[in-house]
Amino acid sequence: MKSFTYERARTPAEAAQAMKRTPGAKFIAGGTNLLDLMKLQIETPGHLIDVNGLGLDKIEATDEGGLRVGALVRNTDLAADRRVRREYALLSRALLAGASGQLRNKATTAGNLLQRTRCPYFYDTNQQCNKRQPGSGCGALTGFNRQHAIVGASDMCIATHPSDMAVAMRALDATVETVRTNGAARTIPIADFYRLPGSTPHLETNLEPGELITALTLPRPAGGTHVYHKVRDRSSYAFALVSVAAIVRPDGSGRVALGGVAHMPWRVEAAEPEMARGAAAVTARLLEGARTTPQNAFKLPLVERTLAAILADARTTKP
Repeated sequence: MKSFTYERARTPAEAAQAMKRTPGAKFIAGGTNLLDLMKLQIETPGHLIDVNGLGLDKIEATDEGGLRVGALVRNTDLAADRRVRREYALLSRALLAGASGQLRNKATTAGNLLQRTRCPYFYDTNQQCNKRQPGSGCGALTGFNRQHAIVGASDMCIATHPSDMAVAMRALDATVETVRTNGAARTIPIADFYRLPGSTPHLETNLEPGELITALTLPRPAGGTHVYHKVRDRSSYAFALVSVAAIVRPDGSGRVALGGVAHMPWRVEAAEPEMARGAAAVTARLLEGARTTPQNAFKLPLVERTLAAILADARTTKP
């Protein structure tokens, strides 16, 4: 790990100012992903700004009937919150499917959104990776790519996003609240937060340099049965081969978002009117234009079968 300097910010405005005066700095909260990347010298910030003292660790009701989740709320606390478990069960279940209890105790809401891919070519600095070193190539394209993307990828990158929580947030239509380095606040719908790789896979979100996430806002609860099903190689502490976040209403309508298939949480709203017709119809729209490899082509039927099981269970489960 390279040497770095460190400071503690006391307010979001102070954190933004510190970032503005120190180009190349990084915010740190739980550090469950950043510190690993620093040890591998994938991330090499010269300065860290500790944001744990900003008071962004509360879950509060909004005037619109939703919830505002502070950026520093730990994953364990968010999953256990009574309101989340009752009204946003999809989110609680997704969080509990991720990582380990120890990591959830430390990991923050904002950090979960911003965690970087677990592609082995990204983590191995001896391998080609356009995300880690733009223009160097993508070793996964012709290498081991069983876990990689089947939709939304490009010839520059076929990595997947690792977050379970982000998939649930996409299905729930969350909004990301931020503060820019000039102190101005803005909101970003979760649908517009992430970027597809295209020719710039190193740019993963639409955050501006130094922009700080302060909260996520959940809208008024969406009625129906909430299900998060994660298919992985082992039953715990493993990233998704495929995950399905679904809200299924009594009339068969609902929402569905996927993890493990794209560079970002994958939701195609135009597919959701097909839910009443069954999993095959929804999957055909969700994965339209999919590009698979011989190693990851199994994800196509796996998505359909997982969604079919969810829809079948939802018919016999009370919301």
